[in-house]
Amino acid sequence: MFNGCSSLKELNFSNFNTNKVINMSNIFFYCSKLKELNLSNFNTNNVTDMSYMFYGCSSLVELNLSNFNTKNITDMSLMFYGCSSLMELNISYFNTNSLKDMSYMFSGCSNELKRLMKKQNNSINFE
Repeated sequence: MFNGCSSLKELNFSNFNTNKVINMSNIFFYCSKLKELNLSNFNTNNVTDMSYMFYGCSSLVELNLSNFNTKNITDMSLMFYGCSSLMELNISYFNTNSLKDMSYMFSGCSNELKRLMKKQNNSINFE
């Protein structure tokens, strides 16, 4: 959707309806200047694919995904790949029971972020 929008700095999703979306793969792929992103109104109940979702969002500093329903997600591979500035990421309610692929999910992220994530969710392998 916003794939490759490298000049995009902010987005407002307050009236954005995602009730019927099943694939969020690449939605913010390489939005490298995106600094703020409020996804509190995103409905992810039907989503199965979040691979590459924030790939290359190297300017994002914090992201709260605590409202995401991830029970149907099968692919989160490379989801946060290259999010090198990300220091706060709330995935405390992620349900990973249906996940089949989470390869390289946090590659290119800081070790500090990986340690924080491990404390939040022990079911994800951050190595």
